[in-house]
Amino acid sequence: MTDADRLERNFVELIQADNESGIDVKLETRALAHAQHALDLQAVGHAATRVRQRLYYLAAAFTGTALWAAVDSRETQRASGHLNRAMKLAGMAGSSEMQMRLWGHAALLSYQQHHLPDALAAAEAGNRQHICRQDPLFRSLASARLAGIQSALGDPTLALRNLNVAEKAYERADRNEERAPWMAFFDRAELDGLSALVYGRLGKHSESEAHLHRTLARLRPEYRRNRTYYGLNLALSQLAQGELEQAYATVLPHLPPAGKSMTGRTGSLLEQFGRGLTRTAPKSRIAVEWADRRTEGVRHP
Repeated sequence: MTDADRLERNFVELIQADNESGIDVKLETRALAHAQHALDLQAVGHAATRVRQRLYYLAAAFTGTALWAAVDSRETQRASGHLNRAMKLAGMAGSSEMQMRLWGHAALLSYQQHHLPDALAAAEAGNRQHICRQDPLFRSLASARLAGIQSALGDPTLALRNLNVAEKAYERADRNEERAPWMAFFDRAELDGLSALVYGRLGKHSESEAHLHRTLARLRPEYRRNRTYYGLNLALSQLAQGELEQAYATVLPHLPPAGKSMTGRTGSLLEQFGRGLTRTAPKSRIAVEWADRRTEGVRHP
């Protein structure tokens, strides 16, 4: 096994860890160390162009994983640094597929920073990549992400049009075709989840809820991080429809144990749920119980 082969194996392991539980700072640091190792190998001997491009690709892949970890943790400043580095490496690798992945992360990063025009431009750039014309599964993912940004901008016509493109492209895709390991997460459950986010941002909460139920029913058991993420979105969808009891029942299994806390994107969803509950029914039994639970969690570090 060559050094590059070992790096590819390590990349697969990091992707699996992210899909199952999410990436923390330790794994982010590991990803950056692997990226540096790939670059260090460039300095050893005189590798052929194909080998150099493979090493640049791996460096971009690991840096992109570190970028995703920072985005998932909502560490936007750190994520911006990773993004710039990863884009440069992907360009040197000549990989349309890796650039498409990075543009998707860039769109979410700009969305978190409330830079919606930049988020739209990034999502459009991802959708224009050659890999999206070559492989309908990549087209499906890029179009769904673009629809998500367009829905955040309040453009239902374009958002639903691109969501329809994503659906049709997914139906055309050959799921048995061998692809980059980072694409393993994108299945029917994930497309339903991304669709739910689009409908929710457009105020179509019943449609969003229906898609989220399908997502949670189809989600692979080992994808615990995504189950929490979409479960919290389901609770928000139910809350938006005035279903307080159901929303509360939905959110409870996803609360962290006493003394633990959620950070990043999932923590933000929990805070959003609390604000929505207070706004919808501030004096209700559920709102009081929610406040007690959250206070109790703080008291027991």
